[in-house]
Amino acid sequence: MLSILIPTYNYNVYPLVTELKNQADALGIDYEILVQDDGSSSYLEENRKIYDLANCSFLENKENLGRSKVRNLLSSQAKYNWLLFLDSDTFPKNSDYILKYIQNISSKTGIIYGGIEYQNEEPEKNRILRWFYGKEREALSVNKRNKNKYLSFLTLNFLINKNVFKSVKFNENIPNLRHEDTLFSYDLFKKNISVEHIKNVVIHNGLDDNIVFLRKSKESIEGLLFLINNNLINSNYIKLSKYGRIITNLQLTFLLVFFLKIFGKKIERNLLSEKPNLFLFDFYRLCYFCLLQKKHSK
Repeated sequence: MLSILIPTYNYNVYPLVTELKNQADALGIDYEILVQDDGSSSYLEENRKIYDLANCSFLENKENLGRSKVRNLLSSQAKYNWLLFLDSDTFPKNSDYILKYIQNISSKTGIIYGGIEYQNEEPEKNRILRWFYGKEREALSVNKRNKNKYLSFLTLNFLINKNVFKSVKFNENIPNLRHEDTLFSYDLFKKNISVEHIKNVVIHNGLDDNIVFLRKSKESIEGLLFLINNNLINSNYIKLSKYGRIITNLQLTFLLVFFLKIFGKKIERNLLSEKPNLFLFDFYRLCYFCLLQKKHSK
């Protein structure tokens, strides 16, 4: 019935696997849990204990393949018709997590997204930016997610029919710079594959420190521009690129590039502080998008 698929990289996934196993065992369903390690250098000893768990497998890549390839590889190894994808740094909030997904399966089900939450307590000061951004922009209620079903879909916690997944899959030809979620959701949108949103959240525990998250955010903009320039998504699909294109058409790119040059370091100091401003974060990313556009247009 259910194949639970977990890609992991340098993270102790054993507690997550045992929790999911306990829930599945209690339901008495046919299931398997497949964990694919993507060339990790740490937590291997802890994760290899998964070998000893019934219905569970721990597979190791000799080299890092990237998120898209690993997810597709896991799906090809799955033996059941329903695929539950989870990121390794998440954890079910409730003990009926698997049950809720099963209860929401119907003959019309294509994809079900359960949502995400973050811990209520503020993390260490050097992880505030990722936590604050996640709580404000990712931890959305079902009502808010339903207003934009595709863009509010994240690939860290979703159930999908195996045949549906075969028709979309993750694109393995894009750079490993994030935004594979965006491309996946855009492909779902183009093919008019229904995304059902329910409240069945996982807690996102893996918080990057501020410096790493800021770097990854800039990398994701590079990834976004790659998708647009290679006609993999429409620039109007994402607000950031939509506004970036408007600025380009108005021939105002030079203003944002100049602003970033003069005030970029000052904005970064705010973003790396204890009280980051998300408006500044959005504007900083827009300026960086315009900078990259300018470089690519030469």
